[in-house]
Amino acid sequence: FFSFLSVKYLFMLFSFPSPMFLGIGQMAATILILYVSKLNKIVHFPDFDKSIPVKLFPLPLIYVGNHISGLSSTSKLSLPMFTVLRKFTIPLTLLLEIIILGKRHPLSIIVSVFTIILGAFIAAGSDLSFNLEGYTFVLLNDIFTAANGVYIKQKIDPKELGKYGVLFYNACFMVVPTVIISFSTGDFEQATHFQHWTNFLFVFQFILSCFLGFLLMYSTVLCSHYNSALTTTVVGAIKNISIAYIGMLIGGDYIFSMLNFIGLNICMAGGLRYSFLTLRGSNKHAQPGDEE
Repeated sequence: FFSFLSVKYLFMLFSFPSPMFLGIGQMAATILILYVSKLNKIVHFPDFDKSIPVKLFPLPLIYVGNHISGLSSTSKLSLPMFTVLRKFTIPLTLLLEIIILGKRHPLSIIVSVFTIILGAFIAAGSDLSFNLEGYTFVLLNDIFTAANGVYIKQKIDPKELGKYGVLFYNACFMVVPTVIISFSTGDFEQATHFQHWTNFLFVFQFILSCFLGFLLMYSTVLCSHYNSALTTTVVGAIKNISIAYIGMLIGGDYIFSMLNFIGLNICMAGGLRYSFLTLRGSNKHAQPGDEE
């Protein structure tokens, strides 16, 4: 929640023009935190060798696409509409788990997922602040997020890279290409010529966004490690309850519509139903000593 709120206000209060530059900052923060932690033996992941790119692929490409599309969509949509459209990540994750991981889900889970999507359709259909570019970015972000979650679940085997190795090498492999893309699109120049770099509050907010971005990525990987990719996605949707409703009160960019409000609440009801079914299933099948 604080990561999304920090990024949103960075773009809204200061009109920061360069989401890709912020993505570079978040990757740099990830590399710095994990490298220093590895040197101090706080975390462990394998040293680099020529097999690591093969083990990671296609995660680095998905990672940078997820990063850039997520930051871009956050800057162009109101918080409530952003959280509604992000719900489409859930059925995409469900589909990719079936295709890539071969998982099967009971009908009750599938019904709760499609309840969330029904609510999203109702809410988005009455959006009075329609922004085609913002909708495009957030739907791309849904695709990248779903693929990222499923492939992370597939590749965070502790005997291979582990969760810290996945985070560290993803950031290492993609920070240089992202800098090159930022230069070629003019994003880097816009960022370096931004007028608020001498403003302490802006610099503090920028650095905070970088470190909160790392915290968001780490918590997502950790949740995927202990649960399924689908559960991680739905937990994110439940977390967005606070984002959506607080965004209505303090965001300043929400345009109220009864249909939109009803759709938003249907989304939340479906998410809570999924959580109930998942927790009940976990309790039913849990054995003493189960790590999860």
